[in-house]
Amino acid sequence: MKSKAAKKAFSPVTVTIEHLGAQGDGIARDEDGKKYYVPLTLPGEEAEIRPLQKRGDGFSAKLLQLRKPSPERISPACRHFGRCGGCSLQHADERSLARFKQEQLSATLAHRGFRDLAIGETLSTGAGKRRRARFAAVRTKDRMILGFNERLNKTVLDLEECPLMTPALEAVLPPLRGLLQSLPSLGKAADIQITEAETGLEVVFYPAKEADPALKEREALLEFAEQQDIARIAWQSGGFLEPIAARRPVRVNFADVPVELPAGSFLQPSRTGEHHLAKLVQDGVGTAKRIADLYCGCGSLTFPAAKLPHNPVIHAVDGSEAQIGALRKAAHGMRITAEIRDLARDPLTSSELNRYDAVVFDPPRAGAREQAEELAGSTVKKLVAVSCNPGTMARDLRILVDSGYRITRMVPVDQFTWSPHLEAVAWLERD
Repeated sequence: MKSKAAKKAFSPVTVTIEHLGAQGDGIARDEDGKKYYVPLTLPGEEAEIRPLQKRGDGFSAKLLQLRKPSPERISPACRHFGRCGGCSLQHADERSLARFKQEQLSATLAHRGFRDLAIGETLSTGAGKRRRARFAAVRTKDRMILGFNERLNKTVLDLEECPLMTPALEAVLPPLRGLLQSLPSLGKAADIQITEAETGLEVVFYPAKEADPALKEREALLEFAEQQDIARIAWQSGGFLEPIAARRPVRVNFADVPVELPAGSFLQPSRTGEHHLAKLVQDGVGTAKRIADLYCGCGSLTFPAAKLPHNPVIHAVDGSEAQIGALRKAAHGMRITAEIRDLARDPLTSSELNRYDAVVFDPPRAGAREQAEELAGSTVKKLVAVSCNPGTMARDLRILVDSGYRITRMVPVDQFTWSPHLEAVAWLERD
């Protein structure tokens, strides 16, 4: 007797795709009203599908045949598309991608009651621009696999190409894969973050079970850095990032201000996306003379604001001591002050905020609920909200709008081409 019941076999169904869901899957319903999530499809397409298993309020399904393809369908750019979890929309042209991002932002905001809000055109970055990525490495019996998780599971796909990345990131993957076999201290699994700066690549190793690299491994890492002209290699152990090879500073330019990044620092995934965000911040704060930049990191938005023609005074705040240190060093002689402060536990109070004409805030994915509550009680005239998570952004905007702010502009920024992920910028004002 079988220990588990055999899975029910579903018969093929022909459906028409109505729209794309939050994860980029096509959404369809059959004649009985059953809902299906169909990957690799586009709105308006007629498709033969096979239902697979229960998923939320519907069923996941496999695409068997496209009976009527969309005119917006294009050929995927990558051999891994369909298996790799990094992309779900390579089959969609630029126009439909931009519209999808607009629609997703609009739907997310509507859940918080913002149903008639005008959404601006999507600002896109395009392929070949990703300068920062975090890869998974898994040890098998005879080799190391390096890549991204497969779609909807935790199996790591051995990545042979990635058209999303800059040429420098893509080119370093084969030699890096060869290096991994000589690093037993990585254990069975690790994450590896690669960042391209103006001065070269930084490679940071994050073993799942932290262990110090042995002498032979350190020598191998140093040799790899020399051979591949890597600017810096770091290794996490004991909660600390140790520079193993530091051949030159890892430097980026924010509004033409050179900033030396601490090991493993946050950086926007693309230069193009960073420039889109910086321009929206500059235009959003306008002629404000005193500006607070909250969750500032190393200053990717601080320095563009400081370079405005009217020479405003900027106060930059972040919880990372290392990143604030880098910002302070780069801001020497500029009208910028900086403060180390955990804004989730200790947000700037309403009375502290009242000294500013404008506030910019760009929190992590969890959002800025506590800070938004303090902003709601302030008299700050202009706010610029930047977010990598429209869901928490909508929650925080609800707090602000309920306190008297009004949203004057909302713009989706697509730094994650071919994926459902999205950033957004909102301008808010109060009288």
